[in-house]
Amino acid sequence: MARIPITKEGYPFILISLVPVAAACIAGFKWLELIFVPIAAFVVNFFRDPERDIPAGEDAIVSPADGRVIKVERVADERFTGADATRICIFMNVFNVHVNRAPASGRVVKIMYNPGKFFNASYDKAALENEQNCLVVETAKGRRLAFNQIAGLIARRIVCRVSTEDTLVKGERFGMIRFGSRVDVYLPVECESVVRVGDKVKAGSSVIARWV
Repeated sequence: MARIPITKEGYPFILISLVPVAAACIAGFKWLELIFVPIAAFVVNFFRDPERDIPAGEDAIVSPADGRVIKVERVADERFTGADATRICIFMNVFNVHVNRAPASGRVVKIMYNPGKFFNASYDKAALENEQNCLVVETAKGRRLAFNQIAGLIARRIVCRVSTEDTLVKGERFGMIRFGSRVDVYLPVECESVVRVGDKVKAGSSVIARWV
């Protein structure tokens, strides 16, 4: 049987979900097993962390998250990059892989954490009012982009594994958000977006834009 790759943040939750399964099995309560086994399976599935084939081209900018593209728009980004930007918003439901990956290689120049509320991550106000953590990265050519982890209605914990001045490689894991959420990417306007609203993407392997 193939091993299911699991992110390290998931092991405590998986162990907790298995306790009632074991208890029901020992007590011989089959009906309880029917309830708790699907819950444990859901937890295991949520924390899966599959390997991805990272596009090799230097011009390729990859998705930071699994999910569905819900916005592609030009914005005046005063919070993160301080410039006009193309914002690509990716919504993750509870069945998506929730491990986040770097869209491009570069040095982390700023990390901005903002505690906040927990509106549905697909709402516009979530980008301003929800708990969020943004990484601003500068590439070797001096271009800046930002990717913002936003907690959602159910998500209550943003995990960021990197610090300021760390160097990220395109497709490298940098964190995750637990139980449904969203990641917004802010790119220089000269980048060419190659996704549309409604497209489904995968972290690290789906190209969402290209440097030009």
